[in-house]
Amino acid sequence: MGDPVYREKPQLHYAGDFTWNSMSGRSVRLRSVPIQSLSELERARLQEVAFYQLQQDCDLSCQITIPKDGQKRKKSLRKKLDSLGKEKNKDREFIPQAFGMPLSQVIANDRAYKLKQDSQRDEQKDTSDFVASLLPFGNKRQNKELSSSNSSLSSTSETPNESTSPNTPEPAPRARRRGAMSVDSITDLDDNQSRLLEALQLSLPAEAQNKKEKARDKKLSLNPIYRQVPRLVDSCCQHLEKHGLQTVGIFRVGSSKKRVRQLREEFDRGVDVSLEEEHSVHDVAALLKEFLRDMPDPLLTRELYTAFINTLLLEPEEQLGTLQLLIYLLPPCNCDTLHRLLQFLSIVARHANDNISKDGQEVTGNKMTSLNLATIFGPNLLHKQKSSDKEFSVQSSARAEESTAIIAVVQKMIENYEALFMVPPDLQNEVLISLLETDPDVVDYLLRRKASQSSTSSVLPAAVQACPQYPASVFTP
Repeated sequence: MGDPVYREKPQLHYAGDFTWNSMSGRSVRLRSVPIQSLSELERARLQEVAFYQLQQDCDLSCQITIPKDGQKRKKSLRKKLDSLGKEKNKDREFIPQAFGMPLSQVIANDRAYKLKQDSQRDEQKDTSDFVASLLPFGNKRQNKELSSSNSSLSSTSETPNESTSPNTPEPAPRARRRGAMSVDSITDLDDNQSRLLEALQLSLPAEAQNKKEKARDKKLSLNPIYRQVPRLVDSCCQHLEKHGLQTVGIFRVGSSKKRVRQLREEFDRGVDVSLEEEHSVHDVAALLKEFLRDMPDPLLTRELYTAFINTLLLEPEEQLGTLQLLIYLLPPCNCDTLHRLLQFLSIVARHANDNISKDGQEVTGNKMTSLNLATIFGPNLLHKQKSSDKEFSVQSSARAEESTAIIAVVQKMIENYEALFMVPPDLQNEVLISLLETDPDVVDYLLRRKASQSSTSSVLPAAVQACPQYPASVFTP
């Protein structure tokens, strides 16, 4: 990844010390940012930069590959026979929407269901609005017939401004119009409107696996990727954060298999499940574990299994940085879901010990330390595919050693999750240098947005603030 010749483009260059000068002459100093705040294009380039650094600077003694999003796995003979038996023995009432399928497909299903709900609500609203618009017309017509039967003069008393047809409002100005707007009109907006529109134009995950090739051919967006966390994972984490942090032995105490199965079926049917206080903490905890356990490919992916384990062979001061680079290699849906899960587990671990509340009352801890949580979740997040029966006959001591390594890696992630998902200035710098070689205009736009994120006090979250006044051709629909 050679350094570009900056003399050819003096209006846009890297000024050193991770500071860039934009085409407008503004100096932009890079700072650490959450990976979710990067654009889709930046995250794709970050994968390449991380892959290069892992190969050049980290000796993990294994082959490293960038995992593919939604990659289809070959079914084992046993799984094929089981699936055939199930199809013969029972009729399928529904196609699963959440459990036992690729993570990207789960997220696409969630979004499709939400779009369907939104569409139904809009149709209901349009119908009610249409009926409401007819009521004045019906009343007016009824009043007119009554008045004309009583007096012929009444029929001529209408003013020219009155109409017997429903009132049709004039089209709203484009800036006030509801719904989508063409990217070609971005340049017509003022700064505030442009910033808001760009902030809302998040890249969305592929709708389904059969559109994977088309999505790959599309130009990557210059806006942050739509947050790709399954509804089930987010709902379970929110419920447990609200009701389960003081529950002793959360994730260890047994649950009701019947109630868990019912919740599972509701999520699998795409039902808009609302987890309330009356739902058992242990049932929701079991549901979350089942979802992670049943994923066809673990959250940390099988391609990177050995690489994650081998980080423990490095010097302690190198382990965290190497884990960070490996996380950058994950598909965005895996990365975002892992962040949400580790954030939740970190909160649970902070409530593990007993403490005293503000009013002097003793609060019992949940006893779930980061080690305990890693012991439970580690095997579900990080494991390798058993491709042959011979792998089942490995010595128990070797399996125990491997299990200990998995737990140690996941524990380190729980304890350092905030740092792991931040992108330091030096890596952002490498991303911009690689982009500068191919498209300096894109780099200038990204620099403008980074400057806006660091200097503005807008009400918009920093992760989605965008810089206005950039040609519409840069954006992808």
